[in-house]
Amino acid sequence: MDNFSRSQVIRKVVIPTRGGVVAAAHRRAAEVGASVLEAGGDAVDAAVAVSFAIGVVEPWMSGPAAGGAMVLWRAGEGRARVVDYGMRSPMALDPADYPLTGGESPKELFTWAAVLDDRNVEGATAVAVPGVVSGMGLAHAEYGRMPWRDLVAPAVQLAKEGLLVDWFSTLLTTSVARSLAADPDAARMFLDDGTWPISGGWSAVCDRHLDQSAMAVTLERLAQNGPREFYEGEVARALVRDLQAKGSRMAEADLAGYQARIVDAQTVPYRDGRIYVAPGLTGGPTLAHALAILAKELKPARGTPGAASYVAYARALDQAFNTRLAGMGDAAGIAEAEHAPSCTTHFSIVDRHGNMCSVTQTLLSIFGSRVVSPSTGLLLNNGIMWFDPEPGKPNSLGPGKRCLGNFCPVIGEGGGRRFALGASGGRKIIGAVMQIASFLLDHGLTLEEAFHQQRIDMSGAGKATADRTLPQDVLDALAAAFPTTPAVRTNFPYAFACPAAVLRDGDLNMGCTEIMSPWGDAVAEGTSA
Repeated sequence: MDNFSRSQVIRKVVIPTRGGVVAAAHRRAAEVGASVLEAGGDAVDAAVAVSFAIGVVEPWMSGPAAGGAMVLWRAGEGRARVVDYGMRSPMALDPADYPLTGGESPKELFTWAAVLDDRNVEGATAVAVPGVVSGMGLAHAEYGRMPWRDLVAPAVQLAKEGLLVDWFSTLLTTSVARSLAADPDAARMFLDDGTWPISGGWSAVCDRHLDQSAMAVTLERLAQNGPREFYEGEVARALVRDLQAKGSRMAEADLAGYQARIVDAQTVPYRDGRIYVAPGLTGGPTLAHALAILAKELKPARGTPGAASYVAYARALDQAFNTRLAGMGDAAGIAEAEHAPSCTTHFSIVDRHGNMCSVTQTLLSIFGSRVVSPSTGLLLNNGIMWFDPEPGKPNSLGPGKRCLGNFCPVIGEGGGRRFALGASGGRKIIGAVMQIASFLLDHGLTLEEAFHQQRIDMSGAGKATADRTLPQDVLDALAAAFPTTPAVRTNFPYAFACPAAVLRDGDLNMGCTEIMSPWGDAVAEGTSA
């Protein structure tokens, strides 16, 4: 049982346009990208601008100290490529710094054995080498048209203003206020008196802003000096000084040695179309496996998915996750852990020429390591939590290792339509991407219909979570196949992933974001404020 209304209806409207569209987890970041498109920028130019802007307005989800991946489609080349900028552990990381306590970590975290003082989860010892700035720099060098400085400038201005506090930012801050209070610099940015979440009154409009002035200075340096400033310039040196002062083994050489890379996307045939995914240590290979199973389990049928479709989704995801959790990973073989609270953002972009970008970025947990670098004003990731702290395991802690992420940005095509799609939500991401792709390709739903259609989550342990508003026959069929728990589709906590997509049909573009996200929006060029 729960406390929520059974009669409330929430909708987002999809409006086709011949201009470009940006669908992002925060409206102001989407507006930044739409303005770049209106100024003649490429989809990649808009992606760079949105990446930096969304790090300001969703600082607990992404930012320069995060990692991720971009799948991009070049209309002129007729192919998809991937910019890979995932995180790595520092070269001097010593597993002995993470002694086990003999207990278990809290259930809302990965189900690793507990580490003394949660050093792999919170604090500077949890920080991995970030990749976002390198990834954006590489994408811009390859495909960008507009000057780098002009693309970072909107984020600088947003940081000077500071994020406007509202009920949603207050809610998110409240969820981790105790942890934020442990770091004086995080407490200074997000809490009043080092204790209470910055918030407005119950019945008054709040006009308070976060103090992101230090972040503005950092972004200004990146704008002036280019992306390598983050890895080899004063920003890099300041970041390492702050991290080492707080106990990290991160060194300047870790940043200087980091380079994003561009690789060909993995092409996954599906029905009469294709899904292009990021290969390697992402959710892409698992999505490819799930789609291969789904192609056999599900018979396409136009219209609203029924019980057979949802049972097929559950079976495909269950088998694919069993394989993923059994040993996917780097050269040593990584077995991924259980659910973790996600600190991820996704945005999708299409320009008027049909170029597309699907971009997912993450700090891993919400508010990452709950540590702020005072010299740079950046909230830092906790990528070390991706590794098993017990020695002798496939994914044990070690120096210079790549992190296995759940992010799953894709470009899909079929039935004369092409779309860029992805989501935030930890292990829930893969299932959301698969289901929305199926809604579009198997059931012929419109983008608006696909985003309002109910979803399930099936991401390990052989158990399903189902939207409670699904028809009873669907719920009964799921329960007959797997242990199934009904759940509310709301905006906190997210029982399901939080997707964002754009779609091109002929010369018309459109976009949509998770209907329950109060900040997410799709903005067309020429319509931003």
